[in-house]
Amino acid sequence: MKIYISLLVLALMVGMRTPAQTKTIRKPTIVFVHGIWADGSSFAKQIKALHASGYDVKSVQNPITSLSDDVVATQRIIDQIEGPVILVGHSWGGFVISQFSQESKVEGLVYIAAFAPEMGESVASLNEKVSNTTLSKYFIVQNSFVYLSEQGVKTAFAPDLDAKDQALIYATQTPAAQHIFSERSKDPAWKNKPTWYIVAKNDKAINPDLERFMAKRSKGKTIEISSSHVIMNSHPKEVLQVIKDAANYKY
Repeated sequence: MKIYISLLVLALMVGMRTPAQTKTIRKPTIVFVHGIWADGSSFAKQIKALHASGYDVKSVQNPITSLSDDVVATQRIIDQIEGPVILVGHSWGGFVISQFSQESKVEGLVYIAAFAPEMGESVASLNEKVSNTTLSKYFIVQNSFVYLSEQGVKTAFAPDLDAKDQALIYATQTPAAQHIFSERSKDPAWKNKPTWYIVAKNDKAINPDLERFMAKRSKGKTIEISSSHVIMNSHPKEVLQVIKDAANYKY
């Protein structure tokens, strides 16, 4: 009888310990937010690598018809997710992810050659802080939307990609409604969430000095890469590592 009771107690103790022993820490979901003249597939290399490492990933398809429309599109994705989220924004996508200061699921922000506005700032007002890049020379305006010419992709947007990748960007670009360049930011998320920033040292779309200014102001963990504006395409492994650093940060 005593042996039976001892075995029963031991079994109960083991049973009580099992949940703690099998409990796993859930990885955050990585949510990509693309910029102008791009789409959600521009992060394809990072998405494949993150899937291989066991991360759940979502990539927003921004309409780029207004800041609020892009915020709503991103919020729809966040609402589908259970657990923590890391927002990754490229270019204009940085403006979008900055609007999520009050979203409790969002734990960290990664800016890839991206706008990181202060409250009340617009793309236009930020660009006034530095000398102009060559990108605007290649704008094509049609029906109040701004497209990028094929030469603009090759010369200013993605000059360090091969011809096939440049052609793909040109073919799949999402144009921007003209008025978004003057839309103003709300109180930004980088003020209350851990932030990482990748500066594109050879950027001809956003002035690298503006990127440095925004990175420093956000107190983000910053690295610089000798790349054009589309760092996620030309330096996929380096970008991937920064995203993983953000995902593994002890929040």
